[in-house]
Amino acid sequence: MEHSPLIATIVGGLVLAFVFGMLANRLRMPPLIGYLIAGIVVGPFTPGFVADAHLAQELSEIGVILLMFGVGLHFSLRDLLSVKSIAIPGAIVQIAIATLFGMTLALSIGWPIGEGLIFGLALSTASTVVLLTALQERRILETKRGQIAIGWLIVEDIAMVLALVMVPAISGILGGEGDTVTGAELTHTLAITIGKVIAFVAVMLIVGRRVIPWMLARTAATGSRELFRLAVLAIALGFALGSTYLFGVSFALGAFFAGMILSESELSHRAAEESLPLRDAFAVLFFVSVGMLFDPSIIMREPWLILATLFIIVIGKSLAAFAIVLAFRHPLGTALTISASLAQIGEFSFILAALGVSLGLLSDTGRDLILSGAILSILINPLLFLGLDKLKPWLLNREEKRPLKGESGTRTISYPYLHAHAILIGYGRVGKLVGASLQQQDQPFIVLEDQPEVVQALREQGTPALCGNAAAPGMMEAANIRSARWLLVAIPDALEAGQIIEHARKINPQIEVVARAHSDAQIEHLEKHGASYTIMGEREIAKGMANWVRAGVEW
Repeated sequence: MEHSPLIATIVGGLVLAFVFGMLANRLRMPPLIGYLIAGIVVGPFTPGFVADAHLAQELSEIGVILLMFGVGLHFSLRDLLSVKSIAIPGAIVQIAIATLFGMTLALSIGWPIGEGLIFGLALSTASTVVLLTALQERRILETKRGQIAIGWLIVEDIAMVLALVMVPAISGILGGEGDTVTGAELTHTLAITIGKVIAFVAVMLIVGRRVIPWMLARTAATGSRELFRLAVLAIALGFALGSTYLFGVSFALGAFFAGMILSESELSHRAAEESLPLRDAFAVLFFVSVGMLFDPSIIMREPWLILATLFIIVIGKSLAAFAIVLAFRHPLGTALTISASLAQIGEFSFILAALGVSLGLLSDTGRDLILSGAILSILINPLLFLGLDKLKPWLLNREEKRPLKGESGTRTISYPYLHAHAILIGYGRVGKLVGASLQQQDQPFIVLEDQPEVVQALREQGTPALCGNAAAPGMMEAANIRSARWLLVAIPDALEAGQIIEHARKINPQIEVVARAHSDAQIEHLEKHGASYTIMGEREIAKGMANWVRAGVEW
């Protein structure tokens, strides 16, 4: 019986990704590193089973589409416009600087200017999947820092779409294959491309805003979960593909706008939940497909060029982004987050490299350096974020000591006057609802949140708030936990919540602790660490329904 390359690629990629992902997790490394190693193992440059690299690359595109669609579901046009003042000039300047770095390296080793241009452009654009994975893991996707990173990514995406159109048009001028075009022809081509991008945005905002929510609402009205899940996938994949064929934009950009428009619908959260399993699975296949492109032998053949390429991606590009963000007077933490997010390359780099080779502008060595730089920078990127996490206490302490409105000096903020109050840990979607309810009851409370911009906004509203990790030394004392009556843990991470509860119990054994959970195992874990009461959404819904029936029977 003949085996299907498609099935073999999916099964081989996912199984090995699971094996090496688990191994990486046991070694206290991000699972992403395991996925990349799985790709190298099933790639054509290592012995044993070899998956179909072309199929893997196409399957990974689905992961990119679903990932950007999911980001759009948690993003709004207002969020995008709110960061345009830094995302547009910042991304453009950063692309220019990184491209100049790449061209300088290329010219220094004797490459022609055309090859240097393609090489530099390929090093200037970050990977969508890597950036979003890092932001989601650290729960900063919906913060101001996350919004700036996404806006920056969208501008890079549009810039690369323009580059992919322009490079073939000027290939002859740069020394590659193709006819030499005049300045008027080049201007005409560029104008058409920009016009298509503008038309795409206009159609999505005018037509898509009506069609997409209507389509999902009509599907939800059928009451069929399968049809609703199918509608979500059809919208994400259909609009991504249609946008590419009709307007020439990337799959990722089309999917992002479809999700962003759907975010205005009341069904957006349900749509995000339904697309999550496939989104995660295909995102894993993306990392496997990247690993398959890597030829380990180039490390022996061109070690110094690889180091120079990696230096441009991880150091040069990051420093440029860091300086740009600080120049726009954003906090140090935001600058470090953006620079770490952009310290890697991915999808568009591969596309540019393939285009450059096909036009005779890029040598095989240049392509291999780009692929090596991508693999190594993706491997290093989680380590950069781990380093950033190590700096987080210092950054939070620095933010805490910055004078706010009505404050002077650099004293650490505390609220000793609070008594018989509630301490609310986390101010995300659940935390905001809890806080609003406490305000309606005139119940005094204080918020502990690790996002500086959220704390700043709360203080400006007159709500007591502290910035930092609730389990960090001094945080509970600053919230006057010895006099508090309740500890309300609204963060979704049960492991972190358990540490916070255990720490709080040591200081105030009598405090009532209420925490949220998503499974029976999490409930057991939280109660083991001292939670007085745990709330799981499904259980509370079931209790509410049963109580309603019981009340009706008694009546």
